[in-house]
Amino acid sequence: MKSTALQSMYRSASENTIAAWAKNAGIGDIREGNYYDPVKLSLAAGIKPPVFPDVSRLMSELKELTKDDPLADTLPTHGFHFTFLPLTLPLYNPREQLPAKVEQLTRIWGKFHAKKIVIRHLRLVALPGQLLLAGIPERPAIALRQSFCEKVLNSQWKNELLMRHTGSSLPAPFWHSTVLRYSATFLPVTLRQFFFERQGINFGDVTGELILARCNYNWTEWYPLAC
Repeated sequence: MKSTALQSMYRSASENTIAAWAKNAGIGDIREGNYYDPVKLSLAAGIKPPVFPDVSRLMSELKELTKDDPLADTLPTHGFHFTFLPLTLPLYNPREQLPAKVEQLTRIWGKFHAKKIVIRHLRLVALPGQLLLAGIPERPAIALRQSFCEKVLNSQWKNELLMRHTGSSLPAPFWHSTVLRYSATFLPVTLRQFFFERQGINFGDVTGELILARCNYNWTEWYPLAC
């Protein structure tokens, strides 16, 4: 996917969200339960880049704004990550032995392990009940992800990968970190305003080495898989 097409997708996502907000002044239905399993872990590939000052400031401001809101789930700084390819649903307990076929997955991963990924021009993208920090990957990252995805689809992990992406494209087009999940259909006015005031800001670039891990939904708990 060309960078211009991805920029257009980000812009369109925010525009559609703004239109939905305009028709719904309130937060709508409150979500029952969690976005993701609070205990079990998934298998995923991603990067854990350093948090530079502009991004750190954004996350701190968001945390301060939502500190008294029990519906707001903000990404802790130590969980900052960009998913390269999510591989499974949350299926595994932290100390559970992984299936024997994980050896096949780690063999596949050997060609991708520690490859450097660069994502540029980070900006806020709004979904009705979420805020994303999304960017444009350099071309090698796109080819790497497509190659890894195809190899997993041709492996014993095909079903787990397809189940993880039910209802979405494979691989998903956005390159992002979810900095806020709100447990309602729509964000409240305060968070909408937060987005409006910062939607034009370029938060810079991130660089990180690829990791294959067993992790929770926001990478605040993660265990690398040996390759």
